[in-house]
Amino acid sequence: MSSRTLSLIGVSLVMGLGAAWMADSWLSARLNASPDDHLRSVVVATVEIPFGQMVEAQQVTTVRMPMDTIPDDAFDSSEKAVGKIATFDILRGDIVRGARLSEHLGGSTLASLIAPDKRAISVRVDDVVGVGGFLLPGNRVDVLATKTTNAGSNSATSRTILENLRVLAVDQTAGTDKTQPVVVRAVTLEMSASEAEALVTAQTEGKLQLALRNPLNLEKKTAAVAPVVPAMAVAAVAAPKRVVQRSSGEGGGVITVIRGTEASVVKR
Repeated sequence: MSSRTLSLIGVSLVMGLGAAWMADSWLSARLNASPDDHLRSVVVATVEIPFGQMVEAQQVTTVRMPMDTIPDDAFDSSEKAVGKIATFDILRGDIVRGARLSEHLGGSTLASLIAPDKRAISVRVDDVVGVGGFLLPGNRVDVLATKTTNAGSNSATSRTILENLRVLAVDQTAGTDKTQPVVVRAVTLEMSASEAEALVTAQTEGKLQLALRNPLNLEKKTAAVAPVVPAMAVAAVAAPKRVVQRSSGEGGGVITVIRGTEASVVKR
């Protein structure tokens, strides 16, 4: 065997050993590599979760996403989201966030949907007041109050007393799986304590009407919530004074003046 052949064999062995060493080093580096610090586990919905429904284990899964794309209130494990109540519609593929879920602390599902600083008030409605049956949980509505200004006539006035209220339930349903109009008998609205007082006052003094809002319209025109002024009080303030009786006596003439519901005697 010539020296040239021996040299080629030696070079081949060296190159083979070098290639084997490089491959072993690359595999070892891949197997011992630590997880990417820029990725984080996050819970996403695998199906649509309607408003008012409890989150179940088969409805969510965990994926890894870049940290700069994950909201601060996102969950990092499915166990933290399962058992909570959806306060908004969650679409398939959406990140499950704490702001869109509520704790189910027992009792009815509706109680879990109410914000800590809010109250739930039910209003009796008919097919007209219920916006023709197209009112669903999660919608936003305004409340209009109508009252008779004069008991002896058919004149009436209407004004918006509450704005941008969230519908929690329609009848006894807090889900949004209905697509056809349904005649309802009661609508449950979410509002503050002061708004609840104004609503109850207006409900006892006249009729209520609900106006469906576009969910993107967050503007409120009413400056403050105040109870509806009773019709009799308005009539008493606005009523002009009138003289109903005149009499004369030893002390001079006496005039009885009626202003609204109050009468006063004035000596001439």
